[in-house]
Amino acid sequence: MLRLLAHRGFVLGLTLCAVFIGMALLSLLWTPYAPNAIAIPQKLQTPSLLHWLGTDQLGRDTLSRIMVGARTSVAVGVVAVAIGLVLGVPLGLWAAARRGWTDEILGRAVDLTFAFPAVLSAILITALLGPGAVNAILAIGIFNIAVFARVSRGAALVVYGRDFVRAAQSLGRSRLDIALRHVLPNMANALIVQATIQFAIAILAEAALGYLGLGTQPPQASWGKMLLDAQTLLAQAPLQAVFPGLAIAVAVLGLNLIGDGLRDLLDPRMKVGRIG
Repeated sequence: MLRLLAHRGFVLGLTLCAVFIGMALLSLLWTPYAPNAIAIPQKLQTPSLLHWLGTDQLGRDTLSRIMVGARTSVAVGVVAVAIGLVLGVPLGLWAAARRGWTDEILGRAVDLTFAFPAVLSAILITALLGPGAVNAILAIGIFNIAVFARVSRGAALVVYGRDFVRAAQSLGRSRLDIALRHVLPNMANALIVQATIQFAIAILAEAALGYLGLGTQPPQASWGKMLLDAQTLLAQAPLQAVFPGLAIAVAVLGLNLIGDGLRDLLDPRMKVGRIG
């Protein structure tokens, strides 16, 4: 833990994520104004003591909507990553344990999924299922299944080659017992790092879907939808595009810095590289 706190990038990322998640949690209890309250006479106000980040084209408080947008992003990221972990990790473990045609089929299915970038895959799925926050989460989560399946398969193959796993196999332990007691704990580091990366990708994907009108639907606040609304107002109120864009950048940067810090600490190859 002390080594993590000595990692400047990790500390900065942790600070940025604390602000991001803190806003999301605070929005559950309090926002400066009702995020969906329309007040046309107060539209497009610049930042002031009454409205710290100004108001949008309908007079809604920008800070309140960014706080609610943070809540939306956190929800999408957590659920999408959870879907990937719950469904992708068992698939990867199964393929690594069985090998043969099972591993080959999973490998080809994952390759097919990776032929489409995360955002493009989400666009295709939401276009088929229809727009909405739930379908956006499902779309991002489906892509994460393939990601975690590949990561867990690769990490599991390394662990299965170790002596303590071979010893457990020689003792007649079941595949499930070996996977749960020996393989999964020894690949947890790789999964934790990958989860932070996929969380950041999920935030970007949700913002992209919101911008295209396929994600969170009005009047619910979404950073991507806020960018879309601000697009036609750049000449009148450019800050309306700056604030949600900055929120996305801060959240993604914070998660990536945390992932880099965890990788530096948990990846043995990174340790060897630093010593050498």
